[in-house]
Amino acid sequence: MHHPDDAPTLAELIPRYVTPGRRYLRLGGGLLRTQVTDRAAFLRELAEAARQITDTELEVLLDDGGWRERWTAAWFIAVTDRNQFRDKLGSLLLASEGPRAGRAYCMALTCLGTDADATHLIAYLDRYLLRPDLNYDQPEALGALLCLDEALGTGHATRFVEPDGLWWQFRRRATPQGLDTVTARRTVVHQQMCALARESARSGSLDDRHDHH
Repeated sequence: MHHPDDAPTLAELIPRYVTPGRRYLRLGGGLLRTQVTDRAAFLRELAEAARQITDTELEVLLDDGGWRERWTAAWFIAVTDRNQFRDKLGSLLLASEGPRAGRAYCMALTCLGTDADATHLIAYLDRYLLRPDLNYDQPEALGALLCLDEALGTGHATRFVEPDGLWWQFRRRATPQGLDTVTARRTVVHQQMCALARESARSGSLDDRHDHH
């Protein structure tokens, strides 16, 4: 994608948004550990950074960055509910050009939380559950879709997890008796990460209210 001439470079954005406080590492699941003592403070800082970053800067992180930059950008999108990036996240997920970031795309789509987000997860599963040779983010995407089904009261994932569905064809060695532990665990993790994103968003809103007094 061609960025505006005055767009900041990736090298400028990384120290500003990605690496402070080892942010990208902690967003990888470290926040879910029970022994974390500064979670609230970290989430407030995350909310502040998410509010500060512009759409153009997010596009630079997503277009030019590696997994660390894309992972962080996906969290910013989730925290600030920037649904204008829905299709971008879906395209990056479907392309699967690099490792690791797919989990964050799935989390962000879960947090955006609509049928339109489910559509991107479905497209990914329709393509990559047919590719057992590509061990990518299939459990992540299915876990995210199950989260959305629970939140929306929909059944988008049903055809994937029924006894002869694509999930079981992909997981040949799994016993077809309900969801296997991998998918169930991914579902719970997505729920936990989205809860953290929402907590961060709420902390940012509280800071805004305090600023106005």
